[in-house]
Amino acid sequence: MTNKTSFNNAQETQTSPNIENKKISGNQEKTDASIYADLNELRRLKYLAKGFSFNPNQPVNSVLNGKNVSKLRGRGLNFEELRHYHPGDDIRAMDWKVTQRTGKPHIKVFTEERERNVYLAIDQRMTMFFGSSNKMKSVIAAELAALIAWQISDSGDRIGAVIYNDTETKVIPAKRGQQHVVNLLAEMLKKNHQLSIDTTATADINDTDSYNKMLATLNKVSSHNGLIILIGDGHGFNDKSTTFIKKLRQHNEVIACHIADPLELQLPKMSQMIVSDGKQQIQFSSDKTQVQQKYREEISRQLESYVNAAKKYRIPLIEIDTISPVEQQLRKALGYKAGGV
Repeated sequence: MTNKTSFNNAQETQTSPNIENKKISGNQEKTDASIYADLNELRRLKYLAKGFSFNPNQPVNSVLNGKNVSKLRGRGLNFEELRHYHPGDDIRAMDWKVTQRTGKPHIKVFTEERERNVYLAIDQRMTMFFGSSNKMKSVIAAELAALIAWQISDSGDRIGAVIYNDTETKVIPAKRGQQHVVNLLAEMLKKNHQLSIDTTATADINDTDSYNKMLATLNKVSSHNGLIILIGDGHGFNDKSTTFIKKLRQHNEVIACHIADPLELQLPKMSQMIVSDGKQQIQFSSDKTQVQQKYREEISRQLESYVNAAKKYRIPLIEIDTISPVEQQLRKALGYKAGGV
């Protein structure tokens, strides 16, 4: 939804004391939970992964209500056995070949397929390595992914992930089990801890390329009747992305969790603001009305295609910020009480 030569430059160099005092660098010990995610913290989120669900019968004020997000998509049936026909059985289940061969009416018995594959698309690109006052977007994405993974695992579904940064896309096959969730989170942390403002390898990487590579990978690993949850800031979304989304949506449910920092939506008014891309920098006044207006117009333009695609293909869009606790925001979006009741 944006590129690194426009808005992302402002992200990395806005003059927030909270960011500057931390002196983020590639050599920094990665122990600050607001800058880098921690595995122990993500494991503890298991006990907060309650009070929300991605199953049918959502609360009336849930963003998923009426969006057909269901564990049973279509027939969703598995063949179990053949048995003799009994009065009242659905004639559509009749096996006419066996009936003709045996001379006695037989029907096929199916059981509902109550398991599904859930894939998380977790964004750990440089556009996510930003936070104006509380936590980095990349940390929020990790926490959100952990909460969802624990909840999905407890519900009995298989959980997998496509974890991507600016240059790589890692696929974690969908499986069940708590240890699998831990392994998934550990792989996510590898990408999270690679983030650094000292990194120059991604300077010329196009956000659109990395985003569409992720979507193409999702289309390969997801088959049908699954649930895809996009977790990230949507940077790089374009017309080609819409094509990938359309294909995904044909056979799967899709939910988008859009992570944004308040500074991204409202440029702070400062008489002197310095913006840099790590190589060059400019100084300007952001308290001018014209500057504020152009900024808001640019942000609206960047979000428009992403939001329009979500509406067109009936994809619920959950807004997550970097300020409030993630579990509270998730419960509120899904229509549950803040206390998890």
